[in-house]
This record gives sequence, C-alpha cells and structure tokens, in this order.
Amino acid sequence: MFTEGISLGLGLGRLYVETGKPFSREMEESFYEKIPDHRILAIADYARNKNPDKQVILVTKDVNLRIKAKAIGLTAQDYKAGQITNIDYLYEGIPLIEHLSDEAIGKLYNTMDGVALEEFDLGFEPKANQYMILRGNKSSALSIFDIRTSSIHVVQKQKCYGIDPRNAEQALSLDALLRPDVQLVSLTGKAGTGKTLLALAAALQQRRDYHQIFLARPIVPLGNRDIGYLPGDAHDKIEPYMQPLYDNLSVIRHQFDQRSKEFQKIDQLMQEEKLIITPLAYIRGRSLGKVFFIVDEAQNLTPHEVKTIITRAGEGTKIIFTGDVHQIDSPYLDTKSNGLSYLTDKMKGQAVFAHVNLVHGERSQLAELASNLL
Repeated sequence: MFTEGISLGLGLGRLYVETGKPFSREMEESFYEKIPDHRILAIADYARNKNPDKQVILVTKDVNLRIKAKAIGLTAQDYKAGQITNIDYLYEGIPLIEHLSDEAIGKLYNTMDGVALEEFDLGFEPKANQYMILRGNKSSALSIFDIRTSSIHVVQKQKCYGIDPRNAEQALSLDALLRPDVQLVSLTGKAGTGKTLLALAAALQQRRDYHQIFLARPIVPLGNRDIGYLPGDAHDKIEPYMQPLYDNLSVIRHQFDQRSKEFQKIDQLMQEEKLIITPLAYIRGRSLGKVFFIVDEAQNLTPHEVKTIITRAGEGTKIIFTGDVHQIDSPYLDTKSNGLSYLTDKMKGQAVFAHVNLVHGERSQLAELASNLL
C-alpha cells in the first residue's frame, strides 16, 4: 500500500514509506559508517536522486544530522511544530513605568482591593498576573495586575522560610509562588539567580496547605555526557543527579540554628515523605492532588513532557517550572523548542499563570561574573 503512497488530502500530497537504501557514492565517501543516522541520511539522499525535479527536505531535530545533510548538499530543517515565535516574552524583565501619579501609587498602599487600571497611564495593556515596577515623582511600588478585577495591587516584600529576597525580581517571584490563585508558575533566568531556592522556600512556607512537596528534575547528564554505571540501588543511582536539589535544601537549613524547630522540621518532612526529591520519570501515571510540585531544569524537557506533567495535577496542586533556556543539555532542544519556553509562551495571559524572568545573579560575585562573561 505504501509503495503507491497514501493521500494526505486535497493539495497536501501523498505519504510514502521508504526503508533501507544503498549508500550512494557520495555517501560512501563522506559517511562510510553504517550507523542509524547515516542510514536515514542515505534514504534522504536516495529520495533526492530519485526525484531530481522535486525539492527534498530532511526534517529532524538532530542538529548533527542536519549539519551532515548540508555537507552533502541536502536541504535540512528543524521541526516547526512546538517552536515558539515570541521568544522575547521569555526574557522580558519587570517593566519599569515612570512618571505616574503619586496619588494613584499612594492608593495602592492604602487599599486591599487594588486600584483600577484606568487610574494609571501605563501606555500598554498588561497581561494577567503581570508584574510591574511603578514609579512616580516621589514614590514607587512593586505591583501585579489582576485581570479578574482589572485592577493593580501592590506587592509587599516578604521573607520566606529564612530566605530574604535580595532584589525586586526575587520579591516578585516569591509573590507568585505564595499567591494561592496562581496555580502555575515559570521562573526563568541564568544560574545563580535563585529560582530553585525561592521555589523551595515558598514550598516550605506553605507546607501546611499541601499534602506533599515534590522536587523533581529530569535525569540529563551535564552536556548530555553519561557518567556511566553507578553502584547501589535505585536511590544510589539517581542521587548524583538530584544533588543540586539537596544543595538548595541545605542552604535553607543553614538559615536556622540546628536546634530550631525550622531546621528540624525539614528533616521531619523528609522522614515522613512529605518532602520528596525524585526524578521526573517516577511521576508518570500518578495523580498529584494538593501537592506543591517544583520541576527544576525544565529547559531540558520537551513540550510534550511538560504537558504530561501538568496533566498530572489534581485539585489544589501548584506546579512550578524553573530553568535557564541558555543551558540546555539535550541535543534535540533549543531556546525556541524546549518545554519551558513553550509553556511560558502558551500560558501567558492565563489567570492561573505567572512568569518572572530573574536577571540578577545572587549566588556570588564570581558566579555572576562567569555567567556574564563565559
């Protein structure tokens, strides 16, 4: 049946399936190894030679295979589906709006119901849960736009389980993490900006509101280089990949004295399995009800994997995705096609979603210098 092709619809062409084909002379000279990638390339090369009057395009997410295809003069393209078009939204910092009315800004601090959007001349229509820095001649305020009431509310800086926000972006991130009506949050930014630390601190602060706290990350080695076989049971094998999450937990622990109830509470939560650090692969098929779920290194997930995770959410669950889209370890993903970028682009403007891009590194002066220059 596939030898004659199957119609894809009026004007959409026909679908054919081609199996293994012999290597052309050019393929033999360029790529003599009969590895799977080269066999795929040989079929594309065969299709081009068989149809000289038609344009043949190899579509693949494998960057290396696209380069090899172009080396023999074959057109190669990445998948367009799953790629975002508005990449700028991901990198937008907190907008600073100046020359506003001091009277309107003053009202923000004096009311719990917010101030009507019409009282501020922003010059643009804010998105749902968009954070802004408002500045008048003598006053300023961190704020959030509530699309349900079309009003702007002040955001107060607050300490969270021993972690004190060091800049405006961190203060606004904590607000999103603590806001009960926001069920989905994405935090992006370079290494050292505090994304995972803030998410974990917010989870511990709200531990009474959730049955469990989940910290998860995909098992992707640095630079996609496998560290080889590891001894021990399943826990021992995955522990090296989860160590960065334990490191963040340790930072929070050391904000308190070892004899304090806050320090001891973290150990108690882990012993009672109310605070769980686990690989993402272990949540497939589960229904997560009333869980505070932190997904670290989300830039290494595909859009489909992100969708799979979010559809696990039951009633009362809050999901946080953190990551740096400039540190992708998967060879099949880039800044436009990874799950974190896709999620942020598709969810923007939804009343249950908030996004903050953190810019200022706070880990150390050395880490900030390396992040900016290397």
